Formats: sequence, C-alpha cells, structure tokens
Amino acid sequence: MGGGLLLLTLIFDDLFGGLLNVIHLGFDLGGVSPTPILLGFVAMFGIGGLLGVHSFGAGSGGSTLIAVVAGLLGSSVVFGAFKVLRQAESTETFSLQDMIGSTGRVSVGIPAHRFGTVLISFAGASQNMTATSDAEIPAGSVVKVVAVAGDNLVVTPTSTVSTEGARSDA
Repeated sequence: MGGGLLLLTLIFDDLFGGLLNVIHLGFDLGGVSPTPILLGFVAMFGIGGLLGVHSFGAGSGGSTLIAVVAGLLGSSVVFGAFKVLRQAESTETFSLQDMIGSTGRVSVGIPAHRFGTVLISFAGASQNMTATSDAEIPAGSVVKVVAVAGDNLVVTPTSTVSTEGARSDA
C-alpha cells in the first residue's frame, strides 16, 4: 500500500500531494517534503516485515527490526532521489515581460488581430507561445516580440533581408 501511495505521489504529485498535504506539518527535510519520505518508509517497512517473516523466518521482534531497518533505508533512498530532483530544478524564473525584444519564428500562421503560435528560444529552452499581431504573418516568418497582452505575445514581422539567390542587374 505504501509503494502504491509513493507511486501515486510521484505520478500525480500536484493532485495526490494536495490530498496528502494534511500530513505536511509546515516543514521540510533538506528541501524535501516529509510526505514522500514517510511513504517510502511505510512501503519499505511493509516489505521488510514480509521479508523478515517469510524469508528469514524471524519472529515478531526480529521481523519488526528488519522492517524498521528496511523502512529507514527506503526513506533514505526516497530522500536522496527527491534531493537530486530538487537540485536539478531551474532556479531561474521568467515572466512574459522578459521576452519583449526577443525574436522567434511563427509556427502557426497569425491572421491579423487573431492568434497563432510563435516558437521562441528563451531562458535556455524553446517556448511555444500564443501570439497576435496587427498584420497577417505567415508560418515560418521571423518575428520580434513588441509587447505582452495577458498571456499572449504581441509580435511584429522583422525584415529579414537575404542575398541568397539575388543577382545584380548592373
């Protein structure tokens, strides 16, 4: 049961974690919520108890000791895994306002005064954002972000002068 709860916490962290927030007492252990650590202990405690009784033939005292050691080991593994995941998270946040002045490429054409999408490389990642413009902009065009309207970018086409295939008539 503890293993199932731990798996649900990993997969549906926001939903299931919210239900288990009652356990969270307003503190964390090294940046890790106590909920997954507790679930790791419960999961391995049960497995350790079964292992002690059935595999080692230990009595109730011995199997309880094996269960506690297994539970502590399980909670340590969960703590280590969540600590590594926490350190891997990006500390940099950005707002849409930070994107003003950036250039991107239209991935879904933008009709005049309607919405399309723009692919922008920003903050070390590609962002596919909803965008609007005063003029019609076809897919593949390079655009510049000039403003933000709600959760959408306002873009304008940039003039990309290409000399590829050009010839001189002189």
